[in-house]
Amino acid sequence: MTLVDHATDSRTSALEDAHAQLAEAVAGLGYDEGTHAMLSKSRRELTVSIPLRRDDGSIEVLTGYRVQHNISRGPAKGGLRYSPAVTLDEVRALAMWMTWKCALLDVPYGGAKGGVAFDPRQYSTAELERITRRYTSEILPIIGPQQDIPAPDIGTDERTMAWIMDTYSVSQGHTVPGVVTGKPLSLGGSLGRASATSRGVVHIAKAALKSRGIAVSGATAAVQGFGKVGRDGARFLADEGALVVAISDQYGAIHSASGIDIAALSAHVDVTGSVVGFGDADVLGADDLLELDVDVLVPAAVEGVIHAGNAGKVRARIIVEGANGPTSRDADAILASNGVLVAPDILANAGGVIVSYFEWVQANQSYRWEARDVEARLEERMLAAWASVNELARTHDLTLRAAATRLAVSRVTEAHRLRGLYP
Repeated sequence: MTLVDHATDSRTSALEDAHAQLAEAVAGLGYDEGTHAMLSKSRRELTVSIPLRRDDGSIEVLTGYRVQHNISRGPAKGGLRYSPAVTLDEVRALAMWMTWKCALLDVPYGGAKGGVAFDPRQYSTAELERITRRYTSEILPIIGPQQDIPAPDIGTDERTMAWIMDTYSVSQGHTVPGVVTGKPLSLGGSLGRASATSRGVVHIAKAALKSRGIAVSGATAAVQGFGKVGRDGARFLADEGALVVAISDQYGAIHSASGIDIAALSAHVDVTGSVVGFGDADVLGADDLLELDVDVLVPAAVEGVIHAGNAGKVRARIIVEGANGPTSRDADAILASNGVLVAPDILANAGGVIVSYFEWVQANQSYRWEARDVEARLEERMLAAWASVNELARTHDLTLRAAATRLAVSRVTEAHRLRGLYP
């Protein structure tokens, strides 16, 4: 047997940033040390070993995690990530951000996150199914439609959710559609779920542009990442009349001052697997994309891409965070001093959890909503949250991130106060 432990504990910056944001909110709200300690700790953490029989008959053991940060406002909710970069500290940070995101958007959930440390691109479909089903069986005691509801994230998709739903349902003896969201439509998924995060990002981008007096039509945008969030985000921005002048993925970046044809690029990516080599655009350094002179920058890949080393070179007027934690706390201070408006992740990319909530409601009701209803309710929630955050930021002279975190933390704390402390 070969023991493969892809995870390490060396990457703690995301968790440090999450704790720093919480500490700032707690100080601003005047909470005591006990409240701060309660909010900073995960309610439950589970680390599991996942034995895998590879297609060639060899055995590997992967490491998986599920962290439930807070459940005071309802069942835990959060994505499942397959990536070689997954660590327990990363999952802790992402679970905490999910708590604030759900509270900020007034969704009756707490925050959770899961991950398995491996590169899914190096495994067959049959191996991915075995990994998913074994991981699910290991976390069965702490998930369920009233306990913790996983959803897709980096490296996972609706097929992954179908395997989780089936594994959980077999253990219960009947089908339980509400145990996951982001499922295929034929298994109870919601219309509009696949593109919900991207739509939410664009709703916030439009609101941010308006707040700065910039017309959406003709505004320039750069999108880092062409996956779940970036691909549809670029398409929706272009549909609104914006010029998407640069796009990157994990393999490279492209640039066109006249705007990139998103439909043609999507067709190219479907064939080649990357934006690299797209004929109607120039090659661009991946890091250079973050420093382009554009109206809107959408980091929609992974955390920590804008940091103290490059924040001073960012020339975008507005950053709309499609990814979780793409901007470090040191970078936040630099961007604020340079007048860059940052729409934070817990607001900007919340469209996914909003429509996940809608999917969960539909599963509980056994009734499907029309796409127009989903999209209208998504826009209503996103813009209401934007208005609340913008008002708090204006009246208390805060950045949007500080205002969003303070508002979310106050709502979670209020739930704690009303429920009381047991025993």
